[in-house]
Amino acid sequence: MTGVLNLVSVGPGFEELIAPRAVAALKGSDVIVAYELYLRWVAPHIEGKEIHSPPLTQERERALLAIERARAGAKVALISSGDIGIYAMAALAFEEMREDDTFDVNVVPGITSANACASLLGSPLSHDFATLSLSDLLCPWEWIEHRARHIAQADLACVMYNVQSASRQQGVYRVLELMLESKAPGTLCGVVRNAYRPDQKVEVYRLDELPGLKFDMLTSLVIGNRFTARKRGWIYTPRGYNDWSQPAAAPAPQEQELPAGAAWVFSGTSDGNALAAQLAKHMPVVVSAASDHGGAIARQDCPGAVVWAGRQGVEARRQALLAREARVLVDATHPYASAMSAQLIGLARELHIPYLRFERPASWQDGDGTLCASMEEAAAQAVARGRRIFLATGSKDIATFTQAPGAGERAWFVRQTAEPALIERAIAQGIPRERICAMQGPFSQGFNEALWRDWGIDCVVTKDSGDAGGYRAKVAAARALGIELLVVARPVLDYPAQVADAAGVLAFLVGQGKA
Repeated sequence: MTGVLNLVSVGPGFEELIAPRAVAALKGSDVIVAYELYLRWVAPHIEGKEIHSPPLTQERERALLAIERARAGAKVALISSGDIGIYAMAALAFEEMREDDTFDVNVVPGITSANACASLLGSPLSHDFATLSLSDLLCPWEWIEHRARHIAQADLACVMYNVQSASRQQGVYRVLELMLESKAPGTLCGVVRNAYRPDQKVEVYRLDELPGLKFDMLTSLVIGNRFTARKRGWIYTPRGYNDWSQPAAAPAPQEQELPAGAAWVFSGTSDGNALAAQLAKHMPVVVSAASDHGGAIARQDCPGAVVWAGRQGVEARRQALLAREARVLVDATHPYASAMSAQLIGLARELHIPYLRFERPASWQDGDGTLCASMEEAAAQAVARGRRIFLATGSKDIATFTQAPGAGERAWFVRQTAEPALIERAIAQGIPRERICAMQGPFSQGFNEALWRDWGIDCVVTKDSGDAGGYRAKVAAARALGIELLVVARPVLDYPAQVADAAGVLAFLVGQGKA
């Protein structure tokens, strides 16, 4: 007797969204193999059947069990939520089949999480889109980042599966950072939890609002593209794109006043703002700051310059630089913002705009502490050398430390800027609120000593942020208290041109015929 293996999709579990063909396959099967939750969804259709329900984590065991019963001649239904062929059980079943198997195979499609979430939001997937699973159990994290980066660069709409779990907190925020590098901050997005199930929740946000939120494995994120629009509370993406050169987002009010032919200074540091203020005495200057807070500081520190603030994606930068015919692109971002510098180098090359790197001199000297080549090396050294460890490295790399081997046996303290989204992210990465110092630097030696003494710190991790970033004050404080200091070395980039002061910038412009 020839067996049958029915690979059955039951969608989000809502009875009305289970396809008739799936119901027929269940009723026509003698053996049912499924995770216990799915059995409850289809209970009326499987009465009197032989039922097997290995736990959720035993996916391969479920597939093997179903195949063995089909080989024995039984009619078997292997059930999965959503569509069984998308991030689900069908692939495992095909992996475990043999070429000489003779049982019949039927794949019954279903409504995916992407389809279900999109229907609750409106029509956000009406044009090209991608799906991306953030689970690194079966896929290296580097591959996930690589794919996310290309999805963002192509400005594809995207649905993210397996967004955040108890053991995988940071990944989604890294992917959102990659999205914001290329997509406009105002891109419309949907956050859907438990689609078509009890406790369903559907909300719409801007892309730049998502990093401040908390998610879980029951949540899917739907990221729009530059054309995604809102109407009557719904979001939708038009089927046709009539003008691909359309800016990635409606311009911020201050963008309307951006001067033509200006020097664009991408700042975010005190010395970058000081440079912009000096240049503004000689030529039109636009200062680009990565946050509203940074923009407020730049307006105060850069009289005579026009400030363009907020998280702008690469497409918004491209459009603005082109439209306003920038005369030079001065990269005065933080010494450790290597991804941003690489993006600016690429934009300058693409748009044929002279690029100049302005960077404060490094300050590390022999005897300052232990120099580490990377954050990963610093994390391993910190776990080995300290028990109460203070991170003066900012919010971006917290997870590198808190997830390092042995990190759970250490107490971690952080200092970062007082942006609510960054504070929430630090908490999500396992830093208790009482161990977060949310203040704007730089800080004096005395302040560092008082804070580290009161917290009982025995190891400090910092970057070589230069004198303007308070580096020497941290070295002096650590030395006075007799505690370990780990210094993460600056990333090395091949800058097309580099200077260290305003005079160097002006000389460069004269040489380029731009001043």
